[in-house]
Amino acid sequence: MKNPKNNLAKILIYLGVSLTVRYAVVQYIGDSNMLINTLSIACILIIGIGFIIPGTAHVIEETTYALSIKTKLAGGLLQSFGTAFPDMVIGVVAALLSLTKIQSNPAEAANLAVVAASTTFGSNIYNVLYSAWCIYRQNQANKLNKVINIFPMIKIGGKVKPFSEHPKLPSKVTVDTAINVLTKLSLLTALIAMCMVAFGHVKSPEGMTGDLYQLIPYIGVILFAISAFILFKFRRSTETNPDEGIENEESYYLNANSIRAWLDLFLSAVAILFTAEALVFAIEQICVLTHLSYAIAGVLTGIIGCLGEIMVVHNLMVNPKGRIGDAITGVAMDNVTTILGASIVAIIGGIFLGGNSLIIIFVLILTSNSVLIRQLSELNDNIVN
Repeated sequence: MKNPKNNLAKILIYLGVSLTVRYAVVQYIGDSNMLINTLSIACILIIGIGFIIPGTAHVIEETTYALSIKTKLAGGLLQSFGTAFPDMVIGVVAALLSLTKIQSNPAEAANLAVVAASTTFGSNIYNVLYSAWCIYRQNQANKLNKVINIFPMIKIGGKVKPFSEHPKLPSKVTVDTAINVLTKLSLLTALIAMCMVAFGHVKSPEGMTGDLYQLIPYIGVILFAISAFILFKFRRSTETNPDEGIENEESYYLNANSIRAWLDLFLSAVAILFTAEALVFAIEQICVLTHLSYAIAGVLTGIIGCLGEIMVVHNLMVNPKGRIGDAITGVAMDNVTTILGASIVAIIGGIFLGGNSLIIIFVLILTSNSVLIRQLSELNDNIVN
């Protein structure tokens, strides 16, 4: 059995590296020496995306599974609290920066508010689309009844096994829960889009062109209440026979004190938080150097924000443990939690979207949710059969 102390040492390394990146490396971003500036950006991107986020994602996967069993809380709910930190932090930081520039530079303030919105809402596209891809490949493996690559004709990334080779199948109840939460998420997303269009049209500041829409504070209060209610409603675990087909070595937190699992989950989330902050500064500097638009910057930071969630789903797909249904619920709850963060940003008054960005982002979110729901329905049929 793995030693939890060794795992704590790894988490402390992740935390130490994330703090070093945030407070030591970030200070060199924007340096007049182009080489130092470029190397600091590359260092943050490589360490954050290649080391800290994948490592902490694995810890989140294991701790939430054990805590779900011990506390009877939904694993997806616990998972979302750990992995939604980057999205929320990026959005809130961008919004706070926006508020500090309203008087001195209204155009830049609006641009930063666009980053806040496109990050918090845009990140809801990638993890859902990747989850839909993973479930699609699982359905293909089941249909062919053979092991296939998760990416066709590419050997990297791992393989997907048909259900006939899984140690434990996902329960139909957890998949039904995932579909239910995704449906609620789609309705909530549509409500946000309608409220922004109906109540949030504002005059664009000098220096900006096109329509601009705000998620106004009192709508933010309503969205906060709805998001909190959804998370509360689906707080209970729906997993049945959680230990069936799972070795203790695969989730040693089951045999550790619950405080250790909570501690490791918290420290992993903090490591992600500091890493996300550093990545925001890196992406912002890339925009300065390349003259990339703020809307695209928000989209890029959104990808970074949901990498942890993507890694959890990917790991459970190529290493099947019967928990993919709970992981997809975690994806949906992660996005509800992100909207919770967006509502906080709206309450403090720092979230805007241009007309084109609003249309594209919300259409993609609703389409992604629909595709994932369709793939989950097919997965449920495979479970029944």
